[in-house]
Amino acid sequence: MRDCIVVGAGHAGVEAAMSLAHAGKDTVLVTIKLNHIAKMPCNPSIGGPAKGVVVREIDALGGVMPKVADRTALQFKMLNTTKGPGVWNMRVQSDKLRYSKMMRDLCLNTENLTVIEDIVEEVICEDGAFKAVRLNKNGVIEARACILTTGTYMDSTVMISADTRSEGPDGDKTTKNLSESLRKLGIKLFRLKTGTPQRVLTTSIDFSRTKYEPGADHFLHFSEETKQEDVRPIDEQIPCYLTYTTPKTLEIIRANLDRSSMYSGVVKGVGPRYCPSIEDKVVRFADKERHQLFLEPESLSLDTTYIQGFSTSMPREVQEEMVHSLIGLENAKIIKYAYAIEYDAVDPLQVKANLELKDIANLFISGQILGTSGYEEAAGLGIMAGINVRRKLDGEEPFILKRDEAYIGVMIDDLVTKGTNEPYRLLTSRAEFRLLLRHDNADQRLLKYGYENKLISEERYQRFLKKMQDIEELKQTLKEGKVERSSGINEYLKQLGFENEDGSHNAYELLRRPGVELDKVLSYMGIECDQQIARQAEIEIKYEGYIAKARKEADRMAKMDNIRLPEDIDYLHVDNLALEARAKLDKIRPASLGQASRISGINPSDIQVLAIYLKHCH
Repeated sequence: MRDCIVVGAGHAGVEAAMSLAHAGKDTVLVTIKLNHIAKMPCNPSIGGPAKGVVVREIDALGGVMPKVADRTALQFKMLNTTKGPGVWNMRVQSDKLRYSKMMRDLCLNTENLTVIEDIVEEVICEDGAFKAVRLNKNGVIEARACILTTGTYMDSTVMISADTRSEGPDGDKTTKNLSESLRKLGIKLFRLKTGTPQRVLTTSIDFSRTKYEPGADHFLHFSEETKQEDVRPIDEQIPCYLTYTTPKTLEIIRANLDRSSMYSGVVKGVGPRYCPSIEDKVVRFADKERHQLFLEPESLSLDTTYIQGFSTSMPREVQEEMVHSLIGLENAKIIKYAYAIEYDAVDPLQVKANLELKDIANLFISGQILGTSGYEEAAGLGIMAGINVRRKLDGEEPFILKRDEAYIGVMIDDLVTKGTNEPYRLLTSRAEFRLLLRHDNADQRLLKYGYENKLISEERYQRFLKKMQDIEELKQTLKEGKVERSSGINEYLKQLGFENEDGSHNAYELLRRPGVELDKVLSYMGIECDQQIARQAEIEIKYEGYIAKARKEADRMAKMDNIRLPEDIDYLHVDNLALEARAKLDKIRPASLGQASRISGINPSDIQVLAIYLKHCH
């Protein structure tokens, strides 16, 4: 009998399977097509707002996405650098073919991991627990646990206007029988919808009429294990471009709304609110005169460009008109038309915080099937599912990340506590403590967990401990250090608008002033320091007060999260609870008082009632 079967080899499935295999578990990964392992059916990029921090978190936990994203990136960019570090996020433009190939090679050459090309037709359970899966060609495979990561492939329908086809992305097969199998097990499914824009021939675009969008001019990386020689040289990065819709574009869309799958009644599922189709944007933001679109290369092996922000389900002939109305794309040749895709997902309120189904032991749900959107969210859920399966098989407690520890923790808590009726997307605004959940400190927050869960090597962990020691030593040096007037510091301060001052300056307090940069202070002190160490220390010093305040609030929340709620509470008969609170608590069955407080519709008075009930009855 195998240790675990992972169904689906998208971004969630790969992280789940690799984490199990790296931890020594006998793992089977089932994929519809070997050549489509970790494919990018939509945007050819990794990272972005909130998502970029998730990739950093995956790296700290010991995942593979960050390393592969670094090594196959065409362009690196850090977003929101004019704002505070709480919203800094990295994004790379990916070579989608190289990314998928590298992931495939890793899966096929990893010890303890067997990859099978097949379709799972049925999940078999006995006595409320997972037992096996039945494959189309390879029969029944038994395992101690299973992780479902089917993405958008479960009973999926691709739509271009009224043209509907029962298939997955890019014409792949869909797994209709699996949906029926899950329903028979009592698992509630619901329909979701997403979409993708056109791909056009790159050489048919007039880029001279668009805005040039270069990458970063310095070394960036998702993984702490990536070295500068591992990534594309800065001067060889491939640019992206920015263009806009025109009044004619909007006119074409409005004239053909009734031919869109979304507005003609073909689409039954709910689409992503934060990544809508272009026709949805035109309807919802009717007063907006134009919409920006990014032109992004897909691969060095392809002469194709992705039109980011132009997703649609209009008829092909209307798409031709729409594309040709865009600035710089008047003569563009469409290689692949945009389409919408609808698929089955699992209601996340049926899932525990360790991603295991509440009513079926050892059956875990992860990735887009859990109601999320995006490669990064899927990968984050995948590694968490893999870690939790390994821990359960080894008789250990579940691994749950708190909301102040990781964006991954925010995402899982949102899903299992509030649920979703649309594709869930991580946003920085979803995190109460985003100043604690920064791009720069992911390793400080999570590397110890990756190490404890057997996914971070001893060598890497020791390097991390040395880095932390170096940061503290630099901060101490600055607290004790003085910057003398003779160094030229006053001329620098005068340039920043500070008055001329007598005497020396304390380096630590100097750095807390607006605009003062640590590399300048260190140069006046005659101190050389590693750039990464200096940058980390600078953020912690400059934002010390804000970080302390956020930490205090997080500790207050943690106290409520530490008050556990027994699984056998009969919420329907707890006196003085509001009727809505009784129903929602009975359905979701939160694990802690803190989780209960975050359920939509639960009021502070209901939490007080629960606290009194716990004190007197348990």
